[in-house]
Amino acid sequence: MNIKEIKEMINLMNENGLVELEIEKDGMRVRLKKTGSGIEASGGQTILFEKTGFAPPQEKGQAPESIEKMAVKTLEIKSPMVGTFYRAPSPESPPYVEVGQVIEVGQVICIIEAMKLMNEIKSEIKGKILEVLVDNTEPVEFGQPILLIEPL
Repeated sequence: MNIKEIKEMINLMNENGLVELEIEKDGMRVRLKKTGSGIEASGGQTILFEKTGFAPPQEKGQAPESIEKMAVKTLEIKSPMVGTFYRAPSPESPPYVEVGQVIEVGQVICIIEAMKLMNEIKSEIKGKILEVLVDNTEPVEFGQPILLIEPL
């Protein structure tokens, strides 16, 4: 799904007076919702974008442990540049972040080396690390997801 398709969905919402719209396409689910808080869009409207993952269904007849485990809001932290991904400041040092760890705004989460410069990448949101999507010393592209987090 690209920006053009999302803009078309927003226009569809505005033209038809919809407050909420959820679409699933190619395994990606996008949910748009007009709320009193969130990301400001043009025209003073508020649109909330969230990506939701679901746990696999359990055996037939077995109740799920909790609704919270079924639907977990997740965000991807993406690489702001092309370079080499490093989880730690040096090979002997522990990684900046581990799965399950809660990160704070402004906390260094990794280093991306670009043209012999080591760029510390800092978190822009508070959240819990769900998965590290890139291996240490692996090349990354601009916009490539590097971490999956649950916002707190």
